[in-house]
Amino acid sequence: MSKATRQQRILQLVGNGHPIWNQDELRRELARAGYEVTQATLSRDIGDLGLIKTPEGYRAPEDGSPRALPSLERLLREFVLEVKPAANLLVVKTAPGSAQPVAAALDAEGWSEIVGTIGGDDTLLVVSSTPTKARRVAARIREVLG
Repeated sequence: MSKATRQQRILQLVGNGHPIWNQDELRRELARAGYEVTQATLSRDIGDLGLIKTPEGYRAPEDGSPRALPSLERLLREFVLEVKPAANLLVVKTAPGSAQPVAAALDAEGWSEIVGTIGGDDTLLVVSSTPTKARRVAARIREVLG
C-alpha cells in the first residue's frame, strides 16, 4: 500500500457523508478497508492532507487540495494551555479539539527529543526517550509560549 493510495482512501472516508469524529474512528475505518496504520502515520496523513476537524467530524479542505499545517509556533501559541512533565512524558493541555493538530505539527517538526505523540481532544501526550529530553521539549514549548 502506497502513501498516496492510503491518503486517497482517507479522503474518500471523510468525504462519504458519514462523519469521522476522531483519529481512532478513522484508523478503524481504514483497517476495515485493509489499511493497517499507526497513530503516528495517521497524524502525518491528516496533516499532509490538511484535514480540518469540524463539529461535523473531519473534512477535507474546501478547495479539495491538501494544505500544510499552520506553523508549529502558531499552533502552540493559539492552542496550548499547559505543559506538565511526567518522567519521560509531557502532558500538554490544549483548547478543546486542538490536541490532534498540535500533535501532528510536533510530529512533523521531527524534533530529535520526541519519540512520538498521541493526540486526544484537548490533551496530547508527548513521549521522549528520557526525562532530560522531555524537559528539553517542555522548555522549547514554553519558550514559544513566552
